[in-house]
Amino acid sequence: MTTQLTISLAQMDCRLGDPETNFAHAAALIAEAARRGSDLVLLPELWSTAYALDAAPVLASPLANSPQDGGWFGRVAALAAKHQLFVGGSLLEARGGRYYNCFALYGPDGALAGAYRKVHLFRLMDEEKYLAPGEATVTLDLPWGKTGLAICYDLRFPELFRSYALAGARLMLLPAEWPHPRRMHWQTLLRARAIENQCFVAACNRVGTTGSAAFFGSSAVIDPWGETLVEAGETEALLTVSIDLALVDSVRRRIPVFEDRRAELY
Repeated sequence: MTTQLTISLAQMDCRLGDPETNFAHAAALIAEAARRGSDLVLLPELWSTAYALDAAPVLASPLANSPQDGGWFGRVAALAAKHQLFVGGSLLEARGGRYYNCFALYGPDGALAGAYRKVHLFRLMDEEKYLAPGEATVTLDLPWGKTGLAICYDLRFPELFRSYALAGARLMLLPAEWPHPRRMHWQTLLRARAIENQCFVAACNRVGTTGSAAFFGSSAVIDPWGETLVEAGETEALLTVSIDLALVDSVRRRIPVFEDRRAELY
């Protein structure tokens, strides 16, 4: 298992209900990330549609296991295979007559590495009116080690991230559409989740506006010490950074938080 990983965060504007335009934009960013030698590209939450939740019956598609399955997920799988890297971000998923905010991660072979359906729906954006909540947490065994998947509002629930850390995750991935005026919350919580779980956190937030909501970006990768390795501003950007997951083990040995937990008391 390698401990080296190069991540690109594709911080982009997302046009409401316009998946073809958003897909073309994302494809160009993925191609540039591949040119930079990235192993993984993380896109924002609902990057293909933005919050066009009322149009889910038209815009959502079934989860694909490979490019051959088609739909929007299948097209993402094809991009991952074309550029020989991992690609992830959340899309609207149609499943069993319901709709989900689904973070699908595809590998260099185009196969589905794993999918996480957002378990904490955000009432301020009316998610609960249109979407069903996910029913499971997801940690994946990937070439660089165990990785936990989460989406946007999940960041406010430390129990989720602690469960991932206890399952052995050394990296957490989080696509988001996190708006003003809560930029300070975003930055603080990303750092807190990294520090308290002694892990890397990679988060990709969108920019632009949808209705009255303005999104500030600030996509970032935080290391297990809580240091910000890279952070975007409020405009479109493709950030690329290389990390060494071995740092997680070093930090956990130096400050043995997990060994000192008193789980029998709480």
